Amino acid sequence: MGRGSPPAPSLAPGLLALLAAALLLLLPAPAAGVNVTAVLAAFPGFSDFARLLASSPVAAELAGRSSLTLLAVPNANLPRSPSAFAAAAGADLADVLRYHVLLEYLSPSDLARVPASGRLVTTLFQTTGRAPSDLGAVNLTATAAGAAVVVRSPSPSPGSNATVLGAVTREPYNLSVLAVGGLIVPSGFDIAASGSESRPSPAVNITRVLTDARGFNVAASMLEASGVADDFEADERGAGITIFVPTDDAFAALPATDRLQSLPADRKAVVLRFHVLHSYYPLGSLESIVNPVQPTLATECTEAGRFTLNITRFSGSVAIDTGVVQASITRTVFDQNPVAVFAVSKVLLPKEMFSRGNTINPGATTPPAAMTPDVSDGPRTPPTKLSSPPALRGQDSKPSSAPARNANWWCIGLVCLLLPLV
Repeated sequence: MGRGSPPAPSLAPGLLALLAAALLLLLPAPAAGVNVTAVLAAFPGFSDFARLLASSPVAAELAGRSSLTLLAVPNANLPRSPSAFAAAAGADLADVLRYHVLLEYLSPSDLARVPASGRLVTTLFQTTGRAPSDLGAVNLTATAAGAAVVVRSPSPSPGSNATVLGAVTREPYNLSVLAVGGLIVPSGFDIAASGSESRPSPAVNITRVLTDARGFNVAASMLEASGVADDFEADERGAGITIFVPTDDAFAALPATDRLQSLPADRKAVVLRFHVLHSYYPLGSLESIVNPVQPTLATECTEAGRFTLNITRFSGSVAIDTGVVQASITRTVFDQNPVAVFAVSKVLLPKEMFSRGNTINPGATTPPAAMTPDVSDGPRTPPTKLSSPPALRGQDSKPSSAPARNANWWCIGLVCLLLPLV
């Protein structure tokens, strides 16, 4: 008989099983459901928001989902009564929380690539079937300078909106947590609730909105004591109103020479009306306003051309100039047509009452530091990532992947040792 070819070497069944197990270890594990309360437990600054999620059905709904982005509101930016805040817009709090869950994983680098035209992202609220049309989605839009991303409703009549403050934490491709400047109420709740019935919505209680929003105690008490808040209800029925509200810190920073609190009641009421436009302007409209000189409610009590505000876009912010004070909008407090309420960095003092005479005020000709224009000689390029605000710095946590990397290297080494035996 001729000499046959030597038999091919074969692997023992046990060795084959071991090789197969090593290869399986190299495959990515399926994404687990999200436990948002456990994730947020590491960040005390979001404990109130975590409690809201835990006390609602939303936390359980997320347990079976993955690849999500959670828009979390810091404790300092939450209304004192979130349920009342949602109810004021005709919304259910659980649906408002669902509106903060994006059904897509978005990292900070993804946000840096959001175009100025916007990017539509579906939320958990859309899955309930209670959102008319696509009003269960959010529209992420970048500011003109690319310095921030704003979360808005896609409706032409927008609900509230909020600016993305920065990244909190992330589990790559499973969960990304981003901080936003306030609760976001979607548009369309009135459409969903009323159906074909048409009825006027109740007037917004401005002092209640400010009390719930925190940080506006001085403004709320002044509006209540002066009776100016009572004038707003009639204005809401017309073209709507836009209110610029100084924070408590802004009132505390007033120079002693301004003596706002010592003014007679009627003149103090003029200053308060000076903070109100007799038209509804959501943030996007203010950013693209055509006529920068806007009359206020105080103008209506005097004559045309007096007690006006100069509103412009400056270095990515909405700037407000009174002729004496330069301020900027810091966040949206409430936005539900026909009422918009914005926080401003300074008390707006009218030049008709607080003119410095011939004294030169350096601040009157120099934009505030937060609004200083960019002076880069080169072309502007969008940021590669969003940096966290000071309150969040040090809280960003990058998941440790060292154990997974070590396991992968052991598996690769094992495969290399077994290959010569094949």
